[in-house]
Amino acid sequence: MRRRRIAYGIMMAVCLTLFVLAWAVVRRFSPAAAVAMSVVAMVIPPFAAVVANWNIDRTDRRD
Repeated sequence: MRRRRIAYGIMMAVCLTLFVLAWAVVRRFSPAAAVAMSVVAMVIPPFAAVVANWNIDRTDRRD
């Protein structure tokens, strides 16, 4: 469970960082790159949820 929490936290931190960097910094130089970064950031949360819930019914019943 701990590894999954850490992986989830890292993925969500990357997502938030991409959004902030895209619209605070990259947008000034390349709006297309900012949109691309936002699209990548939008794809991360569903994968983070899958990672957080991977094999939850088989393992970690004590947590």
